[in-house]
Amino acid sequence: MSIFEIKLPKSIARALNIPVKDPRGQQIKVLKKLLRKARFTQFGQQYLFDEILLSKHPGKKFQQLVPTYNYDKIYKQWWHKTLDGTPDVCWPGVIKYFALSSGTSEAASKYIPVTKELIRSNTITSFRQLLSLTKYENVPKSALGRGWLMLGGSTQLQKGPTYFAGDLSGIQQKNIPFWFQGLGLYKPGKKIAKEKDWAKKLDEIVEMAPNWDIGFIVGVPAWLQLCIEKIIEKYNLTTIHDMWPNLAFYVHGGVAMEPYKKGFEKLLGKPITYIETYLASEGFLAYQNRQDTRGMHLALNNNIFFEFVPFDDNNFDADGNMLDNPETLMIHEVEENKEYAILISTNAGTWRYAIGDTVKFVDKSRNEIVITGRTKHFLSLVGEHLSVDNMNKAIEMANEAMNINIPEFTVAGVPFGNFFAHQWYVACNDEVEVEKLTNIIDEKLKLLNDDYEIERRHALKSVQVKVLSEKVFMDFMKSKGKVGGQHKFPRVMKGKMLADWELFLGAAGN
Repeated sequence: MSIFEIKLPKSIARALNIPVKDPRGQQIKVLKKLLRKARFTQFGQQYLFDEILLSKHPGKKFQQLVPTYNYDKIYKQWWHKTLDGTPDVCWPGVIKYFALSSGTSEAASKYIPVTKELIRSNTITSFRQLLSLTKYENVPKSALGRGWLMLGGSTQLQKGPTYFAGDLSGIQQKNIPFWFQGLGLYKPGKKIAKEKDWAKKLDEIVEMAPNWDIGFIVGVPAWLQLCIEKIIEKYNLTTIHDMWPNLAFYVHGGVAMEPYKKGFEKLLGKPITYIETYLASEGFLAYQNRQDTRGMHLALNNNIFFEFVPFDDNNFDADGNMLDNPETLMIHEVEENKEYAILISTNAGTWRYAIGDTVKFVDKSRNEIVITGRTKHFLSLVGEHLSVDNMNKAIEMANEAMNINIPEFTVAGVPFGNFFAHQWYVACNDEVEVEKLTNIIDEKLKLLNDDYEIERRHALKSVQVKVLSEKVFMDFMKSKGKVGGQHKFPRVMKGKMLADWELFLGAAGN
């Protein structure tokens, strides 16, 4: 049965058909809805949500009365109460679920509240994206009704006093609509999805793989690639299409796909369509809804109110921390090709919350963005302002120029005499001329980033590249207990994480 022959529940069907109006009007409507729902919470009472709702300009009034938050600030002041089962703190009721962030740079996991309303919103955005695929040309629509292999965190969640906690992917899979599960499209199924041991989960998926007809794969590139490699090896296949001939779509997010594409192509018997999503622990923010486009469409009409903070020295310190009372813009005030940090307010009691990502608008008329990095995952030792987006593009160019595959990398700023250098660590199992790779990365970054080009002639005196096996990167993640699911290798190393990485490499003899 094609998924488009399914009769959806009326509530979801109505939500999927909400027309996209003018961005500002749509966002004000979302904000008012959130404020009305949360007006009697502790947060809503303290920050005068009723007064904001009566204002002629609720967006500006909201920005005047409600402070901005990062995780530490909102957790210490508000969210910690919800872990004790206190109701009506930032959102009505008791919080049943908490998403544990992947924490690529921080040692401790963050507890992000997840409400039933947020889960429903995420589901609606997922199906809006699915429906957008019907407009794609020259892609097999029959694949849409095939199996969906979702490689996420365990649905066997940690039990707290009044809540359950785990990866957002595990929480979402645990709450997949019954009518979708009943069709038998969801793989690997409830039993395997519960498995917490990542190695065992992979083995069980590999064992069941011949029994499935997969059209979609969903997950973080590094771990999904590992899964496919295991299937190909066990069954002595040439490509994964020997087993799953209807595989046509890969839904990915959380990390740029470009560094992984070359490795993926070796596992495929024919081209597939890559679809990017922006599903953070705090909500489903954006998704690719047009074919052959670089940007993702912001979900402006589904219970997320967006604000944008110019990512510059006026609003952030040298370590990427947002300053108090930053300049904040609404959707109609942004400009194309400028870098912004995102603030969101959602139906999980997340208010003016900096999720830590930076984006650029590549098509303002369509509200389409690209993720350029993290506010704390950038290098600017001497004013080079090197973003993760720059790094990803340079690696992609190096892959093409040298016909190699670099699926993982990380970069650190290090002293170099009285000046500074960038130390690159790249994962590559191919034969590599290190000096040539170093020169290509350096030259491509000069083309991509004017500030970098200038500083390479002044205080940024050297670029160094160390080539390691991909296994070294995976083993480091395992040593940190960050295996599978939503865990990504940090693109920039700083502080304790860098010290731990260098210690790990030294102990391993690298």
